[in-house]
Amino acid sequence: MKDTLSIINQMQAKGVIDRYAIAGAVGATFYLEPAATFDIDILVVLPSVPGSSLLSLSPIYDYLKARGCRVEREHIMAGNWPVQFLPAGDDLEKHALAEAVLTQVEGVSTWVLSAEYLVALALRTGRLKDHTRILEFLERRAVDRQRLQDILSHHGLLSAWEGFERKYVGD
Repeated sequence: MKDTLSIINQMQAKGVIDRYAIAGAVGATFYLEPAATFDIDILVVLPSVPGSSLLSLSPIYDYLKARGCRVEREHIMAGNWPVQFLPAGDDLEKHALAEAVLTQVEGVSTWVLSAEYLVALALRTGRLKDHTRILEFLERRAVDRQRLQDILSHHGLLSAWEGFERKYVGD
């Protein structure tokens, strides 16, 4: 993972991407036991292009392909990991990036989403595997419940949370 994160940091330093953070299952491993996963999801803010409101991942792919990385379906192989770049498109994702936590992986500085934002994003996505991950966060007490409540409230996810608790947590 060290090589992959070094490449992503180089992209940030060159201005190909702005802020980024590891999300998804790999992001969760910073708080939970490692889980089997196929790729690294990178939530990213792309630099704005003057005169355009469209987002394009082309600068990312062009930068990486010029450095020998190859595209495989929706992923690009950066180092030894398939990476999926996910542009932050709404307030929840943008706030999650703004509050990402700086950490070290094999001596490389990197950003990872906070546990509370990982839970909020998983709740919003709502797949069974996301619900399973949320339960693991709760079981391991890896989230600050008050901070999570504040995030869910701010982003209109309290009713989804209440439904999740009724279905999975019980009394």
